[in-house]
Amino acid sequence: MNRIFLVSALLIASVSGAIAAALPPQDAAVAAVPAKPAPAPKAAGPKLVEPHLHIARSGVKGHARVALTFDACMGKADDRILSVLVSERVPATIFVTARWLKHNPQALQVFLENPDLFELENHGQNHIPAVDIPVSIYGIPSAGSPEAVRQEVQGGADAMIAAGIAAPHWFRGSTAKYDRSAIVQIRDMGYRIAGYSVNGDGGSLLGAAVTEKRIAAARDGDVVISHINQPTHAAGEGVAKAILDLKAKGVEFVRLQDVEDTGDDQTTQ
Repeated sequence: MNRIFLVSALLIASVSGAIAAALPPQDAAVAAVPAKPAPAPKAAGPKLVEPHLHIARSGVKGHARVALTFDACMGKADDRILSVLVSERVPATIFVTARWLKHNPQALQVFLENPDLFELENHGQNHIPAVDIPVSIYGIPSAGSPEAVRQEVQGGADAMIAAGIAAPHWFRGSTAKYDRSAIVQIRDMGYRIAGYSVNGDGGSLLGAAVTEKRIAAARDGDVVISHINQPTHAAGEGVAKAILDLKAKGVEFVRLQDVEDTGDDQTTQ
């Protein structure tokens, strides 16, 4: 019996060697290396949502209703946009952070002197994504815990009230992305969460022409998000031109506080 096993083993070894010898050198080398196990799949990160928001349409042909919303994250005010809003008497909703308020008292004064135009809402304390699990979004570390989410939201509101602004009713977090548990938490704090339907300037990183085209294409019921804190970026020029384009079309501009709205992912309902 042992002789049979020995002959079988020698035969298998001989056949394997013959196969390897018949292959090209590189293939023979691969055949001789044991297959590596497949890498374990990476753990899934938190499921993030980027909510949409629409306002009630006018329903009148040729008379679209659009809400312009602007994030003032940090940095300086973009006077190219602000001057057009004021001179053309175009209403808008501005989401401000505590960081931006601290460095832009003159722009804040313009907002406060034009209460018929500007609705000021909460963009957070330090421009931290309102996600309660540690994760990086566009390179920005999230709040990372429910306590940190609460501080980001409440800290932004406290700074607004300290600056003489009425208590906010809307919140939009940095990156406009959330996880579902943070959405529930922010809603429980009494806020509606502001999504959007048109990304006007791609985080203020798009060129002027592309930005103008995107915003000028807004339709009845759209909520446009753009930025009013990057005066050196080309996008701001496109935003200013698009406002004039929309006004020339007869668009009705409204603030979020002026109309009914519908947000998905339970951000407003």
